[in-house]
Amino acid sequence: MSEANPYAMRNVLAEQADQLTRAEFVRKTYMHVAGAIFAFGVLEAILLQLPFTRDLAANMTGRWTWLLLIGLFMGVSYIADRWANNTHSVGMQYAGLGLFVAAEAIIFLPLLYIASEFAPGVISQAGILTFFLVSGLTLVAFTTRKDFSFLKGAIQTGFFIIMGLIVVSLLLDIQGLGLLIAVAVIVLAAGSILYKTSDILRTYPIGSHVAASLSLFASIALLFYYVVYLLLSLSGED
Repeated sequence: MSEANPYAMRNVLAEQADQLTRAEFVRKTYMHVAGAIFAFGVLEAILLQLPFTRDLAANMTGRWTWLLLIGLFMGVSYIADRWANNTHSVGMQYAGLGLFVAAEAIIFLPLLYIASEFAPGVISQAGILTFFLVSGLTLVAFTTRKDFSFLKGAIQTGFFIIMGLIVVSLLLDIQGLGLLIAVAVIVLAAGSILYKTSDILRTYPIGSHVAASLSLFASIALLFYYVVYLLLSLSGED
């Protein structure tokens, strides 16, 4: 495949390409996932150091404000995914990935501010746990080469149920659901990573590694968020 024309095989799914092209596609996908994680970390570190971060984080955690932010995040995520899947512009693909990383950094801000201020060590602990979970799931997906697409329906249904519980708990101010939701989302996010990892070659055509990386990064970020939340809850700081 010519480097000058990354879309020379745009209609060919990765699993249908030759072995070297498939390997290059996977390599590029995971390089972009690593880049997205690095950019997220840098952006989050900058946000946490800003003088108005404390007030911003506090204002973001209001019940109605948080519901609005969730809605906005879902809308931005949809736009970012559409941009990342643009088959006519590499620049648009990277704009989509960049937009999604920025949106994640903002939505994470209140939780990571609390963790950094009141539970030192939780963020690094969550990062290590997330790393080993993702590494293990990735290893299972690539070594078994099993098709985990059967998980898709259960994962989608589970996320709809969880979103409903989150909205209801915020609207009705129901206490005690936090830990249950966190554990449930961690399980669903782990399943999503397993499914997406095994499905990369079957779903994405050659040249769409940016879109594939966004999809994986989204599940990894979700897993990390709720691992942080769970550790905070267990420490008594949430």
